[in-house]
Amino acid sequence: MAEFISLLFSNVFLLGITFIVCLFILDFMKSRKNGSHFPPGPRGLPFLGNILQVDYRNPAETFYQLGKQFGNIFSVQFFWTKMVVLNGFKVNKEALINRSEDIADRPRFPTYEKLGCAGETKGIVLAHYGNSWKEQRRFALTTLRNFGMGKKSLEERVTEEAQFLCSEFKSQKYQFDPTYLINNAVSNVICSITFGDRFEYNDEKFLRLLALFNAALKAESGLLAQILNEIPFLNHIPWLFDRVMEPEYELVAFLKEMISEHQKTWDPNYTRDFIDAYLVEMEKVKEDGSSSFTETNLLMTTYDLFSAGTETTSTTLRWAVLFMLLYPDVQSKVQEEIDRVIGRERKPTMGDVLQMPYTNAVIHEVQRCGDIIPLALPHMTYRDMEMKGFLIPKGTTIITNLSSVLKDQEVWEKPLQFYPKHFLDENGKFAKQEAFIPFSAGKRSCLGEQLARMELFLFFTTFLQQLTFEIPSDQPRPREDPIYAFTLSPQPYNIRVVSRV
Repeated sequence: MAEFISLLFSNVFLLGITFIVCLFILDFMKSRKNGSHFPPGPRGLPFLGNILQVDYRNPAETFYQLGKQFGNIFSVQFFWTKMVVLNGFKVNKEALINRSEDIADRPRFPTYEKLGCAGETKGIVLAHYGNSWKEQRRFALTTLRNFGMGKKSLEERVTEEAQFLCSEFKSQKYQFDPTYLINNAVSNVICSITFGDRFEYNDEKFLRLLALFNAALKAESGLLAQILNEIPFLNHIPWLFDRVMEPEYELVAFLKEMISEHQKTWDPNYTRDFIDAYLVEMEKVKEDGSSSFTETNLLMTTYDLFSAGTETTSTTLRWAVLFMLLYPDVQSKVQEEIDRVIGRERKPTMGDVLQMPYTNAVIHEVQRCGDIIPLALPHMTYRDMEMKGFLIPKGTTIITNLSSVLKDQEVWEKPLQFYPKHFLDENGKFAKQEAFIPFSAGKRSCLGEQLARMELFLFFTTFLQQLTFEIPSDQPRPREDPIYAFTLSPQPYNIRVVSRV
C-alpha cells in the first residue's frame, strides 16, 4: 500500500512538473511571437506579463514613465496579450488622424459579451469596426442631429437645464458638494434626447441609475476587470464575474425597462426620442435578417449614448467649478467678459462664443488640464501596420495615451499647470491648438463631441453669469490631484455659492 501511494505521488509530481514546464514553454512562445520589429517594452513576469507594473490609480502616468525608457512607441504585455502604447502628440497624431482606419477596430471585451450580446460586443463604442458599426454610428449621428444637436432647439433645452441647476445651487443654504447635482443636470440633457424626458433631481429611480453608473465605471477600471477581459474563462466563475459586472446588469435592466415601455406606447407616426427613432428603423428592416438594427443593438447603442452623454461632460464641469475655486482671478475675468458680452439678464447662446475668447480659452484649458479620459478606449489594428520602423500586426491592441498629448512638454508652455493662455494668441484672441484632442480623433472620435461642446459652454457661462464660487471658510484648499476610474475626476470638494443676480 505504501509503495502504491509513493508511486501515485511520484506520478502526480511528474505530471505537475510537466504541466508547469509546458506552461513556461507556451508563455515563452507567446511572448516571442511578434518578432524583432515589434516595439520594445519592459520585461514582464511569466504568465502575468506587465500587469502588476501598472499603477491602476494612474495608468497614464505609468505609460508616460515607460515611454521615457522605451520611446514613444512601446509595448506592454498583460498575461499573453501584447499591447502597443503611443505617447506624445506626434505619434498619436500619426496614428489617430493619418492612420485612422488602420487602428479603427476594438479588441474583445468578454465581460460585455456576457451581458446578453450574443457573444459579440454590440452598439457603437465597443463594437468591432465594420459595416454594422458604420451603420449604427451613422444612424446615431443623424438621429442626434434630427433631435437638435447643433441646433437652436437643443441649445434652448441645455440652457433650460442650466437654469434648473443654478436654482438648485442657490437653494443650498450652506456649503455643499456639487457632484450629484451636476451629474443629474448633465444626464438630463441626454435623457431628454434618448428617453424623451428629463428627471427631477430627487427622483429615486434617477439617483439609483446614476449611482449604478458611477459604480460600474469604478469597477470596470480596476485590475480585476482587466484580468477578466484578458482571461475570458474566468468570466464563467459567477461570483467573480458578478463582483465586476453587477452594476452593469442593473444598468442594462433599467434600459431594457425603458425600451419596453417605449415599445408598449410606440406610435410610428410620432417620434418622441432616440428609442422611438430606432424602433422606426427596426420596423423598416424587419424582413432583412442581415440588418444590424436589432433589439440588442438598440439596447447597447442606447447604453452608449447615455454613458457617453453623462460622465465626461459632468466630470469636466466639476473640474471647471474646482478650477474657479482655486483660481478666483480667472473666475473674475470670465465674469467680466460675460457681463460685457451677455450681461446678467439675457441667457447665454452659442452665438456668444465667438465674442468671448477668454471664456472659451478657460473652458478648453479645463478640458486639457482636467485630462478627463487619459487613455481613451483601447483601439485595435484593423490591418498590419508600420509605424516609425516598427511592424504592428493586425489584431494588436493599441493604447492611445491622450494624457501624454494634452500634457506634452514639446507642445504646451506650462503642461502641468492650469494656464488659459495656452489658448490665447498675443492679441488675446482665441487660438486653436492642434494637440487639443480630449475627444480623441479619427474614426473613433467621440460622436457626442458637438453636444459636449455646447453643454460645456452653456452650463459654464450660465454658472458664472449667475453665481460666484467660493471655498467655504472652514474648508481647506481643495486638492488638484485626480481620482482615476476610467475617467479622471476631482477629489470630493465642497463649495459655497454667492448669487450675482
